[in-house]
Amino acid sequence: MQAITVVGLDIAKSVFQVHGVDAQGSVVVGRQLKRRYVLAFFKKLPPCLVGIEACATSHHWSRELQALGHTVRLMPPAYVKPYVKRQKNGAADAEAICEAVQRPSMRFVPTKTTEQQSCLMLHRTRHLFIRQQTAVINTIRAHLAEFGIVAPVGRNGVEELLYTVADERDERIPEVARACLEALGALLSKFKAQILEFDRQINAWHRSNETSRRLDELPGVGPALATALVASVADPKAFRSGRDFSAWVGLVPKQNSSGGKEKLGSITKQGDRYLRSLFCAGALAVIRYARIHGTKHRPWLAKLLERRPTKVAAIALANKIARMAWAMMAKGESYREPVALAR
Repeated sequence: MQAITVVGLDIAKSVFQVHGVDAQGSVVVGRQLKRRYVLAFFKKLPPCLVGIEACATSHHWSRELQALGHTVRLMPPAYVKPYVKRQKNGAADAEAICEAVQRPSMRFVPTKTTEQQSCLMLHRTRHLFIRQQTAVINTIRAHLAEFGIVAPVGRNGVEELLYTVADERDERIPEVARACLEALGALLSKFKAQILEFDRQINAWHRSNETSRRLDELPGVGPALATALVASVADPKAFRSGRDFSAWVGLVPKQNSSGGKEKLGSITKQGDRYLRSLFCAGALAVIRYARIHGTKHRPWLAKLLERRPTKVAAIALANKIARMAWAMMAKGESYREPVALAR
């Protein structure tokens, strides 16, 4: 049997598929593996190139196989799909992965560390709790509106509604409905307390990471965005330029060009939706601060706001912030205020 040089590994929960080829591209092995036999199988192989789709548990398996001496390359599933020949199944997927990982133009996903994945989990759990908190608030408002009880929009309005629920002398709310609303109010309090605890942990992680602290100096970037960037971008140098990074986030115009005619539309909204939302929120904060304190120190932003709506300007500014953040991460530099902005 020829020595295996490239392996396509289609990972799953229980049953994995392996497709291995030799230096000439001839198929050497194609078989299924139970989860408990995966590491034992790769221990017997000489160091080779292993391709895996970047999906759930892929970073874990990448770290495990790298510890055995193999070279592991993670690829976005969308870039592997064109190499699937016919029907989708484990064997076809593993063969497509094996073919895709050998392409010189393929783009790879750097393997994240356990620390980066832990920070990302912190952000995602916090984001989930915020969405659930919003759902509970909307539920409380909707239920009380059925009895003709409404309050102004905002945090104070919700507190006003909860005070009404707690007032047992208010006869507008039936006892059964009051019990349900009190349960929702208690759930809302737990969400708020847990979100505050997540904020504390994010700030602690931010203070312990040197790159995150440097990014915090950039206008429009706070601890939340700085830690999310450090956790999401395992290797900033995987991007050729800041433009590539902003395109990965999804902050560049969508192209529909042909025949030498360039047609640009709205932003692509591809890539990391969470990072993109944080960049846009940071850009809006910079615009709001500039309008309060004056835009004379930001001439580029002032001219942009004169000819474009606020949200369009915010997207352009978010793109600019993303490119600067990439440069700071890739070059290991601190933020330097542009000469035009220096006081």
